[in-house]
Amino acid sequence: MLRVILACALLLYPLAVYLGIQVLAPWKMALALLVVLTARFFLSPADRQLGWPLMGFGVLYCAFAIWQNSALGLRLYPVGVNACFFLLFALSLLYPPPIVERLARMQDPNLSAQGVIHTRKVTQVWCVFFIVNGLIAAGTALWGSFFWWSLYNGFISYMLIGLLMGIEYLIRIRMQAREQ
Repeated sequence: MLRVILACALLLYPLAVYLGIQVLAPWKMALALLVVLTARFFLSPADRQLGWPLMGFGVLYCAFAIWQNSALGLRLYPVGVNACFFLLFALSLLYPPPIVERLARMQDPNLSAQGVIHTRKVTQVWCVFFIVNGLIAAGTALWGSFFWWSLYNGFISYMLIGLLMGIEYLIRIRMQAREQ
């Protein structure tokens, strides 16, 4: 239950910043983020498997945000998260199997050759998504109001992730039907 609460806290980060910046100093919010990231890392074995680089980023980011003690420092977090996910997915293309193939093989260990090609393309699509999403997050952090930054990073980007996942799922179902 605590892991679920911590995951929700990370998902609600933009909303927490939007509301919290009015009553807390930015460094205190960055410190709270560091506590949540650290707790999630140590409470979730799944996070630890690939989480050391992400945790390293989280600690460095929080240290920067605490030192910076500014609203902008807090608003750059989604940019860094997108950069980390881009690197994770891109490196999996350079050092196969790609992330999406690894996930697909959890469901179907005997993935067809067509499925392997598809998962590679999906991993590439996610790389493009993380670049574009990160650039928009940077734009909202640098030039947008807190409202627009919170709306995009706390709602719209999640809807876009869900949309991309839904589209990929429908394409995968069609591909599986054709293979059978």
